[in-house]
Amino acid sequence: MSRFARTADLVAARQDARAAELEEQVVAFVQPRGDERALDSGTGAGALALALAAHVAEVVGVDVEPELLARARERAPANATFEEADATRLPFPDDCFDLAGTLRTLHHVHRPEVAVAELVRVTRPGGRLIVIDQLAPLDPLEALAVDRFERARDPDHQRLLSDQELRHLFEANGLVLVRERRVTERRPVAGFLDVAGCAGEAREAALALAPHGPDVFVVEVAWYLLRL
Repeated sequence: MSRFARTADLVAARQDARAAELEEQVVAFVQPRGDERALDSGTGAGALALALAAHVAEVVGVDVEPELLARARERAPANATFEEADATRLPFPDDCFDLAGTLRTLHHVHRPEVAVAELVRVTRPGGRLIVIDQLAPLDPLEALAVDRFERARDPDHQRLLSDQELRHLFEANGLVLVRERRVTERRPVAGFLDVAGCAGEAREAALALAPHGPDVFVVEVAWYLLRL
């Protein structure tokens, strides 16, 4: 059983607690017209899809974790559907969405460049993409320390990308940046470990690697709105 399956209820509960705030932020940032067909790739328990649902015509969320998808479906309005699928092999034809996005997913993907290329493939010309993810620190040693901590608490973690790496991915796929924002978050380390299901010896090992000490984990999250 994956850690996402083990912690699905906790993930969904934390998502619920922040749902109204996330919806407000997403709508202000994306400024949807209301008639879009939207995609949330790597949806998890549906955070981005549900934030968009009341503001678009239709939204589809995809993820590889059935337990998280079950929590998303429990919360879904009529215009939101959820399917089991891999972000690097989306089961949709070309050019079939007006808006496609991913929220804090790319650092879990072994080949994030493929996940971005798939988002581009299924988005129509002139459509928009939203990418939100935690950034790797600029200093290579700091980035290495953060990735070590992330893998210790969550073996599904692959690697954080830097702002420069993300911009290279966007440019390689012909994407034009419309707007961006940065958010610095201070997260209690204990809660960060809880949501990853990190316990016992693994928890002690992760605490020892926490880059900002055992109490608070400071992360920078980048939001990008892009156009094809």
